Amino acid sequence: MDKNTWIGFLLIAAIIVGFTMLTRPSKEEIAARQRINDSIAVARQMEFEAQQISAALAAENEQAAVNQQSTISSEQLNAVYGPFAPSAQGESQEVVLENEKIRLFIDTKGGRIARAELKEYKAYGDSVNDLCLFRADESEMAFTLITANNRIISTKNLYFEPIVPNDQNVIMRLHSNEEDAYLDFVYTLPANEYMTSFAIVPHNTKTVLAQNVNSLEMQWRQLIPQQERGRKFEERYAQLQYMLDGGDMEKLSESKAATTRESARIKWIGYKDQFFSTVLIADDTFDSSILESVPQDEHSHYIKEYKTQTNVPFDVNGVKQTGFRFYFGPNHYNTLKAYDADKPRAEKLHLKELVPLGWKIVSWINMILVIPMFDLFTSWGLHIGLVILLMTLVIKLIILPFVFASYKSSAKMRALKPQIEEINAKYPPEKMQERQQATMQLYSRAGASPMSGCLPMLFQFPVLMAMFWFFPTAIELRGQSFLWADDLSAYDAILTWSTPIPIFGTHLSLFCLLMTAVNLIYTYITMQQQATDPNMKFMKYMMYLMPLMFLFIFNDYAAGLSYYYFLSLLFTIIQTMIFRLSIDEKKLLAEMEANAKKKEGKKKSGFMARLEQMQREQQRMAREQAKANAKKIR
Repeated sequence: MDKNTWIGFLLIAAIIVGFTMLTRPSKEEIAARQRINDSIAVARQMEFEAQQISAALAAENEQAAVNQQSTISSEQLNAVYGPFAPSAQGESQEVVLENEKIRLFIDTKGGRIARAELKEYKAYGDSVNDLCLFRADESEMAFTLITANNRIISTKNLYFEPIVPNDQNVIMRLHSNEEDAYLDFVYTLPANEYMTSFAIVPHNTKTVLAQNVNSLEMQWRQLIPQQERGRKFEERYAQLQYMLDGGDMEKLSESKAATTRESARIKWIGYKDQFFSTVLIADDTFDSSILESVPQDEHSHYIKEYKTQTNVPFDVNGVKQTGFRFYFGPNHYNTLKAYDADKPRAEKLHLKELVPLGWKIVSWINMILVIPMFDLFTSWGLHIGLVILLMTLVIKLIILPFVFASYKSSAKMRALKPQIEEINAKYPPEKMQERQQATMQLYSRAGASPMSGCLPMLFQFPVLMAMFWFFPTAIELRGQSFLWADDLSAYDAILTWSTPIPIFGTHLSLFCLLMTAVNLIYTYITMQQQATDPNMKFMKYMMYLMPLMFLFIFNDYAAGLSYYYFLSLLFTIIQTMIFRLSIDEKKLLAEMEANAKKKEGKKKSGFMARLEQMQREQQRMAREQAKANAKKIR
């Protein structure tokens, strides 16, 4: 290796070492974590005993209903729960907080949100009950407390006292054996909001909690139930997503089990479904996190199970509270975007990233064009089917000049076909360079270019992809019916069967079928306009295979997307027929010949001159190479 290579390796090593030195925890943090780990190791047996006693306590509560004697002694409770022994016994009750948008059920056991309902939405197939994001047996949130006498206990096994000052606030108080030492879980639900505040506030707990602990370990688990008709499609969009403190977005795999250990600080963690999310946002950050996503069996009622184990800052002296915010709501772009309104860049949450809008250029088209246009038309009170029709017309008008340029370029190529055939006959395949040079000269004189028809098509592709990403994630389509489709966000099955067909599934979607039929017609019209080499008949039939493949691909997709593509292809056929009537290929050929005569004697453009010079140079080199080879043979 040379000197520069060695210097490069040394610089890389220096950067890695420097980064490690800057990001490693301080000696105090290492010592504190070590003490916590030592305490946890010592208390494993106690934790096992706590589980046994918790089971006995559950049995005791059942026995108390029939006036039977409790078998749990105060000594046993003190041995396991330490200063929080008074809160080890109780009765599970639920306190309800609600506003115009959501309803939350907070359980006195564990002091956690045990159930969350969205009042503006219904589950698929249920027109009565509000949509439930999760129930008590489908979720769990707990914090690990280390007591002053080295007891390790989980808040999920303790009972809180509810203090309800009003309909939008509740305090869940965890009492200790000291009258003025307790821990409050404070929930605040503002009016007309999807966001609720949650704070952990200690009061005089420095005598009952370990003093050398500056963080709490948090465990958060949630099962994601199937909420939509199309399970396969819902699984694709259900994903655990989180944002690092610097603003970078990370995701776990949506298709397979995934676990990641994140050493960087995390600002928020989102448990996401296709149309709804539960997001936990830290006022500070989450540290040293383990995040896990586990897909559920296809026959299960659940789509995914998400798990998080992390650490949150905690001040045992109560000078600073540990604060969070919960978002229980729809993955609606404008709703999520509004949480960043009027905030400096460093404080933006970027919750709108929960709505997948495609690659960078595609997402910009969705944000700048598609979503504003969709919002405008829906604000007029129009039916969603008419909204999609208007969107299709507007998009077709926007790209009309590019489509016309593409069609005109194709017409020029068709008009030049007889002359191209003459060149091909004059120069056999053995003289390919001469053939190419003659062809390029013809194009230059006529003012035609094979590439001019491709560039407008490249412009249309991002728009098509933008719509491909928009419709399956647009919650406005959820539950909206149109013609035979009762839900434009899911497939519109007209035929179903029990035995799955590989790739195809167990149903046939009508809008997808109509889209395929129109696509075949469009392909036929296009093939009739193009020159076909008799030796390439197989390629002609291959062109018809792509529309048939779309039938298999889009059969599970949202009916709204298939409806849009159906309209788009239908309008494209109408445009093509209008273009065909408005462009006379004979006149176009005459115009190109007239332009060619005008160009005779004129200086060629720099690009064409250089291109022809390169072709002549290639021909010269080829002739010289052929002569050299002939001499060697002799």
